[in-house]
Amino acid sequence: MKKVIAIITLIITGVFFFSFNQKFDLKASVERGKGIYEAQCITCHMEKGEGVDGLYPPLANSDYLMADKKRAAQNILYGVSGEITVNKKLYAVDMAGFELTDTEVSDVLNFITHSFGNKGYVTTPAEVKAVRK
Repeated sequence: MKKVIAIITLIITGVFFFSFNQKFDLKASVERGKGIYEAQCITCHMEKGEGVDGLYPPLANSDYLMADKKRAAQNILYGVSGEITVNKKLYAVDMAGFELTDTEVSDVLNFITHSFGNKGYVTTPAEVKAVRK
């Protein structure tokens, strides 16, 4: 009986240890996010994230994007409507939200915040889940 308990304890400890020691794979997330960006975002924000002057705000070197991780996730999930200021330029924005999973939102944010001259934060699926309404 002691052997069985010891084995079960060892298995539970191993699973517990393994689950807490898995690191978020940023490189893989960015790669997946590139595909999502190309499918969902590139039409308006363009290939290099430059946007369209006066119409679609840039994501490249974007102070607006980099200022608030939670807001960035909410913008992807729920869209944006109204005026926003990006890199000291005013944009009247009407962007629909996207039906993406938490992982997909995380991936596209990680791609955007680590591309186009942005040196960004890491967004995990758990963080996206926390901002869902």
